[in-house]
Amino acid sequence: MKIKEAGLWRLKEARKVRVWETVNGYSRKVVVVTQGGRGMRAGVVKAFKDSGAFCDKDEVRGPALEQELLGTVFFPCDVTQEGDLQAMISETLSQFGHLDCVVKNAGYHPPAQWPEETSAQDFRYAEATSSTSGGTIGQSQAVTYMTTKGAVTAMTKSAALALDESQYGVLVNCISPGNIWTPLWEEPATSTSDPSATILEGSLAHPLGHMGQPAEVEAAAVFLASEATFCTGLELLATGGAELEYGCKASRSSLVEAPILPP
Repeated sequence: MKIKEAGLWRLKEARKVRVWETVNGYSRKVVVVTQGGRGMRAGVVKAFKDSGAFCDKDEVRGPALEQELLGTVFFPCDVTQEGDLQAMISETLSQFGHLDCVVKNAGYHPPAQWPEETSAQDFRYAEATSSTSGGTIGQSQAVTYMTTKGAVTAMTKSAALALDESQYGVLVNCISPGNIWTPLWEEPATSTSDPSATILEGSLAHPLGHMGQPAEVEAAAVFLASEATFCTGLELLATGGAELEYGCKASRSSLVEAPILPP
């Protein structure tokens, strides 16, 4: 795969970026993974490293993972700033000579907020980054989050990426994960009044009866990055079936009496 130098990375996707040199598996290919600091993102970094690829990492946790994954090179880059992003890509191309894959992994979940409380600035702050199942299923009190996640999926399928970039041989896909047990889930859950109930609710959102693990998303990312795939414009749902079947959709405050059927 060839990546057009001024294409994919114009998207604002993460806070800090690092790149690793491949050693096996991907035969000297280069993969950039944004915001690979911890949890699901760090897992994607390790999965690509195990397969012999380049990956990224945020600046705070970068040194530790750099020591763990030998042969890495760290590039600090705030990719919400286009100048930093272009400089990072230029430096990557300068050091390694090419770039084969970009995994946009930035993640942010704003606090719960009703639609009428949402400002234009909230939308600007929650610009589209990585996708989640929320962009397909929906989530209460998260209008900016859901809108931007849905935008990633639409953008993946649209002429802006999958269609326009196909002329350069670029495959554009996205992964929409369900509830994945990472610090991003654990930390807010443990701060609730009943952590066990919160975690149980998150687990029961999936027909499989448990949350996903980072390794399950890692495998999906490696699959989509493989040249063995004939996929572009694909939204890969790694949700444990969360979008399937009926479920309780109404809140207690919106509950009304059941309709009276005619005799």
